[in-house]
Amino acid sequence: MSTFRKPTKSIEDIFHEDGRYPLGAVQFVREGLNHAVAMIHGAREGEGPRHVSGAQLCQGLRELACKRWGFLAKSVLNRWNLHTTRDFGEVIFLLVEHGWMQKQLQDCVEDFDDVYDFSEAFEGDFEITPDNS
Repeated sequence: MSTFRKPTKSIEDIFHEDGRYPLGAVQFVREGLNHAVAMIHGAREGEGPRHVSGAQLCQGLRELACKRWGFLAKSVLNRWNLHTTRDFGEVIFLLVEHGWMQKQLQDCVEDFDDVYDFSEAFEGDFEITPDNS
């Protein structure tokens, strides 16, 4: 069972008031959620909720960041105050708290703790590919 609430504020107001993450970070996490859902569930549409875990979302965000920015991924994420996988969870749960996203009852922000280390996850050889979505 998922929890659903009607949005209480605009996304802009939520993140302006919170002050930790700029809107670019929020947009990236939302795009990453779509990417992770497609990775896990495929490109099907209209078949009900397609839940992903915190760890699955983090893996999708890593893949998207590496495709989009290659060796600059960590720098771009850090510029948006995204330094750990917990930061991804903080963005998601601000959206959940204000009704912009849903969660399963068992989901919690701690699901995003220490999924991977940013330095290790974003080092290495990258091939930047165009995003044709």
